[in-house]
Amino acid sequence: MKIDSERLLIRPIMPEDSQAVFGYRSDKETNKYQGWIPSSLAEVDEFIAKNPSTFNLPESWFQLVMIDRTSTRIIGDIGVHFFGHEHLQVELGCTIKKEFQQQGYAKEGLKTVMQALFQQYNKHRIIASVAPENKASIQLLTSLGFRQEAHFVKSYFQNGTWEDDILFAMLAEEWNTVL
Repeated sequence: MKIDSERLLIRPIMPEDSQAVFGYRSDKETNKYQGWIPSSLAEVDEFIAKNPSTFNLPESWFQLVMIDRTSTRIIGDIGVHFFGHEHLQVELGCTIKKEFQQQGYAKEGLKTVMQALFQQYNKHRIIASVAPENKASIQLLTSLGFRQEAHFVKSYFQNGTWEDDILFAMLAEEWNTVL
């Protein structure tokens, strides 16, 4: 899968992306709500090596990178998890390099991927899971038209503690009203 938006090129993660991905993913403060913060370049290499060779495989996570068209730098990534009945459901996750946050890149990247998932891959439902304290991500999902479906109490084990988790979702027919 390779798609473009106004400011971004979105493509599968590749081994040569390792250093750039480590650069922003290893920032513990910026990524405090993330489930994966690599501690070494080798850990990122392993992560990239596990990325499936094919997009849209059942029960897989597929990692895409977002490249700023102007600077040609990797500025973030989007994880796509295919699951459910005939893998017609998808979970999305997004990480943006600190210097590119609050500039609309996450919204642009997610919107572009969502459009492809609903229109080209005929997905039924897209979800996103967020820590209640992550106000910026909650605002982002709301601005994309997601609705909150649930607030799970102490349902996610991260960094040695049980954390709350808020689930947002959007159906294909809801996406059509957002466009």
